[in-house]
Amino acid sequence: MSHVRSLSLGAALLGAALAIPAAAGAAESSTTASNGKKALDPNEVVCRKQEVLGSRLKSVRVCRTRAEWADARNETRGEIERVQVQRGAIGQ
Repeated sequence: MSHVRSLSLGAALLGAALAIPAAAGAAESSTTASNGKKALDPNEVVCRKQEVLGSRLKSVRVCRTRAEWADARNETRGEIERVQVQRGAIGQ
């Protein structure tokens, strides 16, 4: 746990941003949406393998609902945007 604390915020956010979209492929449900594509059930549990920061070989299996994955992805995206905006404001 102490090795995670030593990582900078930018590296941790970048790792999270790369891990979430990298495992985006998942099974579809059988219901059909109005646009002809299959609608995905937000309550379906999806498990993904995520690489552990600081290790080349270790990965962890994380299971969440599709809605939780979407929330985590949006939260990560917001944090990255916030850091980038703050960085731009400091440089001016």
